[in-house]
Order: sequence, then structure tokens, then C-alpha cells
Amino acid sequence: MSEHDHQDDSELEWGKSKSQLKREMLELQELGKQMLDLSTEQLNTLPIGDTLRRAIEESRRIHQHEARRRHLQYIGKVIRQEEEIETVRRAIGAFHAGSEEHTRRLHLAERWRDRLINDGDSALGEFIDYCPSADVQHLRNLARNARRDVQKEKNTGQSKKLFRYLRECIDEGEQTPSPEDAAE
Repeated sequence: MSEHDHQDDSELEWGKSKSQLKREMLELQELGKQMLDLSTEQLNTLPIGDTLRRAIEESRRIHQHEARRRHLQYIGKVIRQEEEIETVRRAIGAFHAGSEEHTRRLHLAERWRDRLINDGDSALGEFIDYCPSADVQHLRNLARNARRDVQKEKNTGQSKKLFRYLRECIDEGEQTPSPEDAAE
């Protein structure tokens, strides 16, 4: 056994095995495939670098099977260099309608809508603490209109408008890293 072979064995003992490295690379390629399935608007919301964005756009133009497979390997390699892989995974998960993250955000928006309708300004203050980027005046108007519909037992769609705005705020707030996360 040469000294070179001995170094490879010791690296495998202390580092990750070849199998583990391959599994991780295949996971990154799968993440790349999921990015290819996103619309351009969805892709633009992801916190990814320009190199990865260009690689994904280029891959959409490749139709030959073997060339596409090789390009996916390249995308996996580029993803490995990205800093916020977990944030990207969560964002992609939120785009898929059947995902747990999507469902969680829907339920969260429903709970906030119900609280804003039932509890008024006290819930409004708590929501602003939760999502500081929300437009307070717009949110107050939406909540007041939805509350008025409930009191008059009418359905003019105000509750749905409130829900949509809450959902936008929650999505935007959870995709933007908090100041504590950015400091780490």
C-alpha cells in the first residue's frame, strides 16, 4: 500500500465516507431539479447567487437527456457553494402546495385573521411585532372591514382580502432572515 492510499483511508476514517458524500451530492442535485420546476417569479424570490441562477436558467434550455444530467451535476456542485441552502430548501418547500411548510403558513394566517377579527387592536399590535414589515394602516382597514362583515353577517370578501394580505406578510417575513440570523 503506498503512502497516498494510506492518506485516502485516513481521510475516510475521520471525514465523511464516499457513500455519504455521494448521498449529499444526489440530494443537492435533487434540490437543483426542484429549482428547475419553479416559475421564474418563484426562482427570483430565492436567496441564491447569480452563478446558480444563471446555471438554472441555462439548464432550462438543455433538452438532451445526457447533457441535462451532466448539467444537473454542475448545478449540485454550485449549490454546494451556496451559503443559505437550508433557507432555499424551506422556501422551495413553501412553494409546493402539499408541503407541510405551506400548510403551516396557511393555518398561521387563518389564526391571525380570526384573532384580528375577534380581538381587534390588541391582536393588531401583536401581529406587527410578529411581522414588522406589514403596513399598519392597510392591515387596520382590512381587519375593520372584515369585522364589519362578520357583525352584519354578510360576505363581501373582506375576510378573504385580510387573509391574503396576512399570508403575504407571513411569507415575506419568514423568507427574510431576522437580524439575529444575519449576525450569525
